[in-house]
Amino acid sequence: MAFKPLHDRVLVKRVESEEKTKGGLIIPDSAKEKPAEGEVVAVGEGARKDSGELIAPSVKTGDRILFGKWSGTEVTVDGTEMLIMKESDILGIIA
Repeated sequence: MAFKPLHDRVLVKRVESEEKTKGGLIIPDSAKEKPAEGEVVAVGEGARKDSGELIAPSVKTGDRILFGKWSGTEVTVDGTEMLIMKESDILGIIA
């Protein structure tokens, strides 16, 4: 199924967190937090100003991003859990 977000929405796939700490301890699944880092899978065409002019999105497909802990709505696309969020929920792009 192809999915295209509308307006200033972004489809994000979470990036899995590390299984071990820096000290080598293995983190069980029950103790892991959902990561606030992801990869942009699809981007809408952008928001519109009051005048109707299109504002191009700042992120593009393939960008690695950081987002807020409670950002987005969880959805399942082709059996993969993803998030749909507004572009304004994105905190930054990881270079």
